[in-house]
Amino acid sequence: MLSSEFLKINQKKLPKSLYLHQERAIRALILNKKNIIAATGTGSGKTEIYLFPIFNSLMQEKESGILGPGVRALLLYPMNALVNDQLKRLRVLLKDYPEITFGRYTGETEEEQKSAEEVYIQENNEHPLINELISREQMRKTPPHILLTNYAMLEYLLLRPMDMDLFEGEYAG
Repeated sequence: MLSSEFLKINQKKLPKSLYLHQERAIRALILNKKNIIAATGTGSGKTEIYLFPIFNSLMQEKESGILGPGVRALLLYPMNALVNDQLKRLRVLLKDYPEITFGRYTGETEEEQKSAEEVYIQENNEHPLINELISREQMRKTPPHILLTNYAMLEYLLLRPMDMDLFEGEYAG
């Protein structure tokens, strides 16, 4: 069942209606707990197919009172440009829903929080959302619910001892 919390995210940026393939895939994921493979053309709504079930799961955890820090979803892209596009999309969708945290961990991600804030403000002319984790330091301390990265950085994340807390630390599981 779709969480009533969906009404709290930015409705103006959600599609007015879904394509049939999106509806079937989302139903399979949310209602039937099935695994799926979605192969469809550019601009045909693959992002909604995986984002809606991720949001729904996190919202249900919030409703149950068990939503704490920790990576629940890993969004993996081949290039930083795609990571950055999806990061912008999450900013828009989750602006009014601070309970779901997200962060980009790529070669562009600053190590320290202070320098990350300076770079963010310089690039975006605004302060980051409270639910967007913008430094490696911040993400290691309290891992985001949704982690965006690329193939090359994922290898580092899985091998470097300093990054192991993202997946095996206090908030693992």
